[in-house]
Amino acid sequence: MSTLLDSIQPASGGRTILDPATGEPVGRVAEPGVAELDAAVAAARAAQPGWAVLGDARRVELLNAAADAIEANAEELAVILSREQGKPLNGPNARFEVGGAVAWLRATAAVPVEPEVIVNDDATYAEVHHKPLGVVGAIGPWNWPMMISVWQLAPSLRMGNTVVMKPSEFTPLSVLALAQVINTALPADVLIVVPGGRDVGEALTAHPGVDKLMFTGSTATGKAIIRSAADSVKRVTMELGGNDAGIVLDDADPAAIAEGLFWGAFINTGQTCAALKRLYVPDSLYDAVCSELTRVAQAMPMGVGLSEDNVLGPLQNKKQYDIVASLVQAAKDGGGRVLVGGDPDESTPGYFYPTTLVADLPNDNPLVAQEQFGPALPIIRYSSLDEAIEMANGLDVGLGASVWTPSPDRAREVALRLEAGTVWINEHGAIDPRVPFGGSKQSGFGVEFSKAGLLECAQPVSIKGAAGSFTAS
Repeated sequence: MSTLLDSIQPASGGRTILDPATGEPVGRVAEPGVAELDAAVAAARAAQPGWAVLGDARRVELLNAAADAIEANAEELAVILSREQGKPLNGPNARFEVGGAVAWLRATAAVPVEPEVIVNDDATYAEVHHKPLGVVGAIGPWNWPMMISVWQLAPSLRMGNTVVMKPSEFTPLSVLALAQVINTALPADVLIVVPGGRDVGEALTAHPGVDKLMFTGSTATGKAIIRSAADSVKRVTMELGGNDAGIVLDDADPAAIAEGLFWGAFINTGQTCAALKRLYVPDSLYDAVCSELTRVAQAMPMGVGLSEDNVLGPLQNKKQYDIVASLVQAAKDGGGRVLVGGDPDESTPGYFYPTTLVADLPNDNPLVAQEQFGPALPIIRYSSLDEAIEMANGLDVGLGASVWTPSPDRAREVALRLEAGTVWINEHGAIDPRVPFGGSKQSGFGVEFSKAGLLECAQPVSIKGAAGSFTAS
């Protein structure tokens, strides 16, 4: 019997994708070129008017049907994701991600979007409508390939656009499988995935038939995409790199917050843009927080994703493994005290880097100042809250941040002093489809999620006239 994985592989040829945990083949992916991308954009462009004319209510029905289809194929999707990306089935990982894709589709379909009357007085009547942009080009990352694809495609489709998606070269099978399932509920050519290399990505960003770009990935790549999009004045939403800071206040309970701190930093084995990547702890709690975090870290099993016991997996690729290893070595060379981890077993297969906590680092150590994007957390001591806030705000990125305290008033006060698009209280990285999400500084611009994210995928049209010249629709 044919499986979902079989159905997305080419009949012959293609590039073999290897499991980052074992080095074993997962499957093969065809690698179309720019000509195939051109054909995909043309097809999506031809399909877009018909998709738009269906109307919002029908599109909502179809997005919910797509969510139903994902649920019906959830376990098979989770296994493909685990094998290709490396993340375990359990914990906040593969099954969690597939479930998140379902939840985000349903939440995006549930947001009311109606024309808005903005002026209605004796002299003027005006309302704002939201029309499709056309074709949205979506470029996704390898860390959460299914869920972030849904973050891009769901609002785009809801607002009447069609989507051409280019997945990461590291995780194309996950996105192809997801799209195969979603497309059982959608009309032809509304969602098209074109895997491929850098040439395909560059062609998509510059393509004259694409009206908007959505990108999640590194700041360096985001800057290149912004430059490419400028020639055709494409709309862009950029969710770029972060180096999120967390600040523990001096009234926190180290034992109570330790598990939240751990998962804030180590969800998806640290491979999350909005993970906790720098932890600032006051002198009075420093030793206790280090001890409690070490206790939690030592209890979390790491290994091959298909084992039901594991909750942490490998780094997804060798390049990322080398970055993490280099930054931990810089921490050691800089006098950091390794509390746990920091000594990978090079004799085992897979890109496994052990869960690592490093204490007693200065704020300018590379492990603190550069985004590690992996299972290594620096813990930095502070003496005054002003000092901690200054250190937290000292980088040119600001995706997320967190404050850890039982005092709501203190939490809000500190949160409003932090330079980040989202500040969490007593949690980190807990995104919600009802809450706008986006970065500050070089962590990007534009927002995703909620009504605000939906409207980023539409063209606002203001209709205005003298009072009495027309009425509400």
